[in-house]
Amino acid sequence: MKISRKATAHWAGSGKDGKGSLTTDSTVLDKTQYSFNTRFEDGVGTNPEELIAAAHAGCFAMQLAFNIQQAGFTADSLDVQCTITLQDGTITNSALTLNAAVPGLDKAKFDELVDHAEHNCPISKLLKADISVEATLA
Repeated sequence: MKISRKATAHWAGSGKDGKGSLTTDSTVLDKTQYSFNTRFEDGVGTNPEELIAAAHAGCFAMQLAFNIQQAGFTADSLDVQCTITLQDGTITNSALTLNAAVPGLDKAKFDELVDHAEHNCPISKLLKADISVEATLA
């Protein structure tokens, strides 16, 4: 199966003083503001690293849910936090923290499924950064 998704960025002005907006085809982002301030300081709006963090957390959670389903279990909850690190102009790390509740799933099988999701969700495959996962099973 092949799917394509699209988003657009609009920017006006210089790098530091300009402002931009991001829009996705689904319109979940609809002219959502981003700027130097929202990326490197504090400001209202989003930034590319935050969007990558959301994409990686969501992709990992969905891949893990499929893995758990294939193993014959159903997750009560998979809560994933992702922190993207931008250092000296390069994304150097994507750190995932997972808190999971999966009735009946033992720790060894859980760890195997987490490892597979870490290395095989499409966003993990896309990133050329170090990817780490901290996982706990309730």
